[in-house]
Amino acid sequence: MVTGGVARAETCPDVTDHSVGFARLVDMIRAAPDQRTARMISNEMWALWTDAPDARAQAMLDRGMARRADLDLVGAQADFDALVAYCPDYGEGYNQRAIIHFIRRDYDNALTDLDRALALTPTHLGALSGRAMTLIALGREDQAQYDLRVAVDLNPWLPERGLLMDPVPDRDDPDL
Repeated sequence: MVTGGVARAETCPDVTDHSVGFARLVDMIRAAPDQRTARMISNEMWALWTDAPDARAQAMLDRGMARRADLDLVGAQADFDALVAYCPDYGEGYNQRAIIHFIRRDYDNALTDLDRALALTPTHLGALSGRAMTLIALGREDQAQYDLRVAVDLNPWLPERGLLMDPVPDRDDPDL
């Protein structure tokens, strides 16, 4: 935007608080009678997470996701980098960029982005399960199991539930 001949950077608006809607969806998915119903509810959850703060952020997110689907990882990363720079308080930007890092086997950077996504959106099931998968790739199975259990507690139909091991890791373990 140009004001009085001086360029001024646009700022990202506040992220919409979807916590009430998400809590309702968690209750629904926990009570889901079957996988098909749970998948439909999960899609509604993703709709909340991918609801960007404004049209500019939404365009960056949508373009990045389309590029990733087309295996244009360089272009997708550029879009997610721009999204994170523009909307640093929007967790989905970090989550999507973490997916790119994970695909590239850059697990340390994936974990950094997933930690940020979860700091902003603690109940983001995609980020929780992504963090668990990243921790498994890093050989940190106990931490991964903890994240998986948190995620499965929110969504008992989570596809990654098959990765849960017995016995349950001790949540009081200081390394978790």
